[in-house]
Amino acid sequence: MPRPCIIICKYMSQAVPVSPLPRLDNVRIAIVAAEWNGHITSALADGAIKVLKEYGMTPDDYRLYHVPGAVELTFAASQLIETSLYDAVIVLGCVVRGGTPHFDYVCQSVTQGVTALNADCDTPVIFGVLTVDCEQDALDRAGGSMGNKGTEAAETAIKMVAFKRLVADE
Repeated sequence: MPRPCIIICKYMSQAVPVSPLPRLDNVRIAIVAAEWNGHITSALADGAIKVLKEYGMTPDDYRLYHVPGAVELTFAASQLIETSLYDAVIVLGCVVRGGTPHFDYVCQSVTQGVTALNADCDTPVIFGVLTVDCEQDALDRAGGSMGNKGTEAAETAIKMVAFKRLVADE
């Protein structure tokens, strides 16, 4: 039986970046979605793809991959970086707190893995992993009342590709 969602804070930050997306040519983005909590991660992926399409990207410019769970996202991102085919990699997952420490281990693993890739590699890896107390928190962030974190991840990927290109041109 699912645990009830406990509201820890009454008001959550709604402050999101408001700068327009920079116009870029020849951008390729990989999206990796965990299959675990697939009803959530598929909504995140749909949101990301919607942004990329609205940006003018075609299916030749992005590709969606799937891995079993959140822990596998780091390995998948690493492998995609090694191909040099993509300007950014978006990882999407959903980890729901349960009654054991497993939640903490999974969250720590994927967070540290993505952080290490961003520190060590030349391709930005965008963290689109929901770490939530209950399923409703995830639904709220996958197209519900709190927006879609997949769309935010796609916007971030575009902005980070622009940042990388700006720095490379200096």
